[in-house]
Formats: sequence, structure tokens, C-alpha cells
Amino acid sequence: VQLVESGGGLGQAGGSLRLSCAASGSIFSINDMGWYRQAPGKQRELVATIASGGNTNYADSVKGRFTISRDNAKDTVYLQMNSLKSADTAIYYCNADVRTTIGPYTYKYWGQGTQVTVSS
Repeated sequence: VQLVESGGGLGQAGGSLRLSCAASGSIFSINDMGWYRQAPGKQRELVATIASGGNTNYADSVKGRFTISRDNAKDTVYLQMNSLKSADTAIYYCNADVRTTIGPYTYKYWGQGTQVTVSS
């Protein structure tokens, strides 16, 4: 199973960026999907998660500005980031809880990360 992120880059403070993360491989089903981020010198932190049924959870720091969504038919999760702040600068990682076609267990997979830099 591979998760491939796209959509990072340079954004302006107050502007918007949209991240995508597509899962591929021996996928039977995907439960929760999510986005995390890690800024220089800081620990990785939760940004948002979304369950297979659509329930969402957000970090307080991004509530009202970021929106997580998913397309189950495409095994893809998105993160729409609006009203960007310099504090949003980080490497963003997606993850997914995947049950593979190989066996009955669920494993957490991570993408390689995509850099988001917000200039003020």
C-alpha cells in the first residue's frame, strides 16, 4: 500500500492551498484517514481526521480554516486549507488505516510528506 501526497508548496498568508493524498495497492478497505504536520523542531501533530462514514475531527488551531474530505471511490483524502497563517508552515503527512487484501488486519500507512510554506 502506498500513499502519495500532492498539492503542497508556497502559499501566501490569508490564501489557500489544497492537499491531496491517494492510496493505492492491495487495499480491501480504508477506515480512518487523516492529515498530520510537523514543523521544524516540533513534534508531529494531528491536523484533521475523517472516518469512512464522514465524521471529522480537527485540531483547534485549524478549526474553521481547514476542511478535510475524502472520495472513497478513489481512496483519496483531501485537505482544503484556507486563511493560511505562517504557523501552518510544516511538512504535511497523510495517513490511512488500511485493511489489505492479504489478511484480516488493519495497518496504519503514511505518505512521504509534502512541504507547505506560508509566507507573510
